[in-house]
Formats: sequence, C-alpha cells, structure tokens
Amino acid sequence: MVIKCIHCGKSNYKKKGFRKTQNRDKIQKFYCFKCNRFFTNDEGFYRMRNNEDKITEAIDLYFSNLSSRKVRNHFRRHRTKNSSHVSVLDWCRKYVLKVNKYVQTLEPQLSGQFYADETDIPRGCTPTRKGGDIFWCSVDWGTRYINATLYSPLHQNVDDAKEFFMKMKNSKPKYIQTDAGMFYPQAFRKVFGGYMHKKNETEHIVNNVHKTGKHNVRIETVFSKVKDRVDDFRGLKALWSAPILMQGIIIQHNFIEAHTTTGKVPCELAGLKQELGVNRWLGLIKTSVSNLKSEYGLYI
Repeated sequence: MVIKCIHCGKSNYKKKGFRKTQNRDKIQKFYCFKCNRFFTNDEGFYRMRNNEDKITEAIDLYFSNLSSRKVRNHFRRHRTKNSSHVSVLDWCRKYVLKVNKYVQTLEPQLSGQFYADETDIPRGCTPTRKGGDIFWCSVDWGTRYINATLYSPLHQNVDDAKEFFMKMKNSKPKYIQTDAGMFYPQAFRKVFGGYMHKKNETEHIVNNVHKTGKHNVRIETVFSKVKDRVDDFRGLKALWSAPILMQGIIIQHNFIEAHTTTGKVPCELAGLKQELGVNRWLGLIKTSVSNLKSEYGLYI
C-alpha cells in the first residue's frame, strides 16, 4: 500500500499513535517529517464513518441482486448499526467510480472472439415514455470478459454503434459477431475500414436469426444477467446515475464473481490475476486507490 502525506504528498514519515473512531476501531496515524503534520493513510475509505467491511458487503450485495432497501433490511437483521438505502446507493456509486478509473488502465489478454449486441434498459419508463435507454455490450467469449460497453439515452443509431465499435478496436478482435441490425455494417466499415477478408484482420459476422434460426446466445446470456439485476433494482431512475450502476454490474461480472461455466473469475482468464483476498470488493478498492495514488498523486 502506497503511503503518502495527504498534506504535501511526500513519503518521509513515521508511525505515531492511533486515531480512535466510533465504528472503525483504531486507525494508524503517521507523522510527516517534510511538513511536520499528522495524517492517516487513505486506503479508499478516508473519513468514512462506517467500517470498510460493511461498506464492501453492501456493494457486493447490491450488485449481486439485492435492491438498496433489501440491503438496508439485511443490515437491520444482522448488525447493530444500520444504514439507510440512500447510503448504500451512495457507497456503490462512489466506489464504482474509483474502481472503474483503475480498471480502465488495465490491459486484459483477450481471445478476440467478440459477441456484441444492444438491449433496452427501462430507465424512467412511464405510460407516456414506453422505451428506455440502450445498453451496448461486448463479451470476449474465450475469457467471458466484458470488454466494451456503452450506455446511451438514444435509440439505436449508427453514431452510437460507431462509438461502441471504437471501444473494441484497440483490442484487435479476430471477429465481432452481431445480429442483423441495419446500423452495425455501416458503423463497422467506418471504424475498421471496409469489408475485411484478409488474414489477421477483423471480420464482421452477422447472425440473422430469421435466416439461421439461431440467436446470438453468447451475448444474450450476459444480457439476461444484467437485466435480471436491473429488475431487482426496481429500475434505474436518474440518467447521471444509471451508467455508473451499470458499470458496477460489469465490474461485478469481470472481477468479483466466478463464471458458472468456467469456474473462474473472467479477469483471471484474461491474465489480470490479482491477489484480492476473500473480500474481493475490498481488495479491488484498495488496489485501485494504491495504484492510482502512486500514478496521479494524493486524492482520487
């Protein structure tokens, strides 16, 4: 864990006593020789009133299919100190943003077998607004790693499809399989430069269910999990919050839960083997904060 003074950013320090807290036991204090001030190290939970185990338990329960109110009720039954459902949502959004900033710096080793599709997310649907937002998603089938996503309040269109393909281009896929949506071929040609039939070039495979009789089931299995969790959230409300929570579902899939078929967490199959411990959310948060702190400075 990288330890830096929160006041001057230097690492010239020594341990000097403890700070007592109401819910987080004793926290190690440090004395900085550079600025002659005391500080406590930020491991991702700086100035948080609740215990880090409780916070990460709430995040894991929420992204594992419990609504924020059900997580609150779980704490009421099992802990003496409770938290509101609003606090649970705040924790989820806060730490998804921290972790996602670190995850974006990683370079997974993928098989290049990409299955991509889009699905409707019923955010803010009312009797007068039937349609929801569109969630674009691509999964690398060799590792089950979700390698690209896009959340858009617009209906399916070429510009969003182009932006979605751009997120996959740097991974140099062998092929991308989509359904027969009319916007996919045009967006693919704009991003990958025409029809690809040369060796070692990306191929666009179009699976037309009306001709083949087969659905793009490999991405549909991911969508069934995603939409199942959105239903348990009782829908997504605010447009600013929805993409953050959707990214939390992706992090849960890629880094926290073992895949039922492979028996391994997708990030491990993608070569991102990290020692996160039993509480993987806690390990991932501390790893994210430590790496970003060493790269960018004091606070993340």
